[in-house]
Amino acid sequence: MAFKIYTKTGDLGETGLFGGKRLSKAHLRIDSYGTVDELNACIGIVRDHIELDEIREELLIIQNLLFTIGSNLATDPDKKAPVPSLEEADIEKLEKAIDRMDADLPPLKNFVLPGGHPVVSYVHLARTVCRRAERATVALGQQEPVEERLVKYLNRLSDYLFMLSRHMAKALGVEEVLWNSNK
Repeated sequence: MAFKIYTKTGDLGETGLFGGKRLSKAHLRIDSYGTVDELNACIGIVRDHIELDEIREELLIIQNLLFTIGSNLATDPDKKAPVPSLEEADIEKLEKAIDRMDADLPPLKNFVLPGGHPVVSYVHLARTVCRRAERATVALGQQEPVEERLVKYLNRLSDYLFMLSRHMAKALGVEEVLWNSNK
């Protein structure tokens, strides 16, 4: 018998966590890892539009780590399940990448608006979805156990994506769209 993608177990608005516990699809835990999944898809779009191999490789690593974060969030906190862990070194890699990009950019004197080039806009879209994933994960952590490193990584990733948007504007030779408070 072939594996079928549909199980019909979610037809009444519930889904299962790793560990077997069933939750409403409206539960904050489901929203949290669902938003991380959405972020992963956004980063896939970014990766598909960037031609710089070093950045593409960084983004692939980030996508794998987002899957790790999602698997942690999708696990019943009351059960010990064998899921991969996020390490402090993963956060440090983001910080080094941020510092590398920042060293090559002019100081920021204005707020930057999304735009200027489709790649830059896609990166900003990923950044905003990252912030939403972070907010959902923080809210979940106020109700149930959530590993602190998951929130820390998402926070740092949004910084990375902001720097990547600036880095890509420079690499593509486009002007950053600056906020004009007088309009």
